[in-house]
Amino acid sequence: MFINDSDFRQLVEPELLHVYQWADPQSKGVMRMEATAISHIAICTRDMEKSLAFYRDILGMQVLSDAMTDPTEGGRLHNYQQARKSRRRVSLRFGAGLKPTLTITSHAGEDIAGAPLKLDQMGITHFSFTVPDTEALLQELLAKGVPLGGPRESFINAQGRVRSFYVYDPDGIIIQFDSGLNEG
Repeated sequence: MFINDSDFRQLVEPELLHVYQWADPQSKGVMRMEATAISHIAICTRDMEKSLAFYRDILGMQVLSDAMTDPTEGGRLHNYQQARKSRRRVSLRFGAGLKPTLTITSHAGEDIAGAPLKLDQMGITHFSFTVPDTEALLQELLAKGVPLGGPRESFINAQGRVRSFYVYDPDGIIIQFDSGLNEG
């Protein structure tokens, strides 16, 4: 979404203006945020050990950190549905130096409300990993008992190949694996 320069300058603190750049020299005062990457994707789980068994042990992600953190720091208190007493944060990566990382949080001994979204619901419905061989990974995940997000045959394209497929993590969050955006 673009807004004009004068409206934008009223919304942003003056000391933060340097993080924005002109969207297009021809755009006559329209600015956009200059981001360099998505740093992480965060999910909240009901059972951290089940989630780690899936993301670390089955998918092979590497744990970068695992610590208890203050559930009130950094504005979190204002972004929870209910007050929290504890917060465990585990950060994982899928390859050396690659971003984004996956952050899994849990609140041990506390009820977690809500349900995972389906693809046609408002909000972040899933995230996807590009992998070199979707067919081989699909077979491996099936052999490990990972539930598919539909019948296997629904993921076969007109050329008889599996270009993309969905699975559910232990909380029912949809995870997609694809062969890359440029493949037909």
